[in-house]
Amino acid sequence: MTAISRGMAPLGGFGGRVRRFWRAQPPFLQLLGVLLLFFALAILLPSAAVAKVMAPQSSWPLVLFYPIGCYVLLALGLNVVVGEAGMLDLGYVAFFAVGGYAMALLATKQHWNFWVIVPGGIILAAASGLILGAPTLRLRGDYLAIVTLGFGQIIDQAVNNVGWTGGPQGISSIPHPPDIGHLSIFTYQIGHDRPYYYLILAAIFLVVFLISRLKNSRVGRAWVAIREDEDAAELMGVPTYRFRLWAFAIGASVGGFTGVFFASQQIFINPGQFTYAISVLILVCVVLGGSGNMPGVILGAFVVAWLPERFRGFDKYKILFFGIALVALMIFRPEGLLPSRRKKAEMADGAGGGGMGAALIPASLEVDQ
Repeated sequence: MTAISRGMAPLGGFGGRVRRFWRAQPPFLQLLGVLLLFFALAILLPSAAVAKVMAPQSSWPLVLFYPIGCYVLLALGLNVVVGEAGMLDLGYVAFFAVGGYAMALLATKQHWNFWVIVPGGIILAAASGLILGAPTLRLRGDYLAIVTLGFGQIIDQAVNNVGWTGGPQGISSIPHPPDIGHLSIFTYQIGHDRPYYYLILAAIFLVVFLISRLKNSRVGRAWVAIREDEDAAELMGVPTYRFRLWAFAIGASVGGFTGVFFASQQIFINPGQFTYAISVLILVCVVLGGSGNMPGVILGAFVVAWLPERFRGFDKYKILFFGIALVALMIFRPEGLLPSRRKKAEMADGAGGGGMGAALIPASLEVDQ
C-alpha cells in the first residue's frame, strides 16, 4: 500500500460510514436534509461577493429571479412530463403564457389580489393542460410532440390577435405583489430585486417538495412504469391514460405558477416574451441536467440561464458555443450532468443508449427495429 493510499484510507472509511448512514434514513428525511442544505446555500447566493463573480455586468438578484429562478421552476414542471412520464412536450411555453396573462388580466381588469391570482393562474394552466391532454394523450412519441408544438403556436397566435389580451402591444401597469409587513425583503417594487428572488425561491422549494412526495407515491411509480414501457404497464393494470393526464396537468400548473410570478415582476407582458425558443430552452435544461432527476434538472436550468448572463461579452457567439456544448454533452455524457441512478445504470448497460428519444419510442417499434 502506498503512502497516498494509506493516507486516504481513513477518509474513505469515514465517507463509507456517512454514505451508509445516509442510505439508512427514510426518503422523507433525505429530502428534508437536501432541502435544508440547498436553502442555506440559496440564502447566501444574492450576496455582493457572489455577484462580483457570477454576474459582474448585471443585477445579480434580478438574474436570480429571471431567468435563473423562472427557468428552474419551469424545468421542474416540464420534468414531470418529460422526465417522469416520458412524454415529449414542445409547447410548454403555452402554460407559462397562460399564467402570465392570468396575472395581467385578473390584476388590471378585475383588480384581484396577487395571492388570489396565484391559485387562479395555477387552476387555469392546469385546466389548459387537461383541455390539451384529454384528446391528445393517446398519441405517443413524435405525434404527441407535434400536437404540443401546435398548441404552443395556437396560444401565441391567440394572444397576438385577440383584443382583450392587448395584441402585440401586450398589457402594462401590472401591479406588484402586496408588501408583507415593513421588512425590506418583503417589499415588492421596481428596483427591489432581492424580494422577488426569495419569492421564487419559496415557490421552488414548494414545488420540489410536492413533486418529491408524488414521486414516492403510487402516482410516481405509475409514471415510471409508463415511461419504461407503457404497453407493459397497461397490461399490468396501470390506467396509463389517467396518469399521463395527471402528469400533463401537474406540469402545466407549475408553468402557470411561474407565469404569475414572472408577470408580477415584469409589470408588462407581451407575446414576444413567450416564444417557442423558451420551450426549447426549458427542454434543454431537463435533458442537459439529467431527465427525471430533480437536482440534475435544477443544475441544468441554472447553467442554461446563467451562462449567457455571465459571458455577455460573447453575445454574438453564444448560440454557437451553446450548440457545441450540447453536442459534446450528448457524445460524452448522454445521461446528463447529474443523472438519476436509474438513468446512469441504463446508460451503463446500454439500455438507454437512445437518450431522450429512446424513452419516447413505443416498445412495439423498438422490437421491430
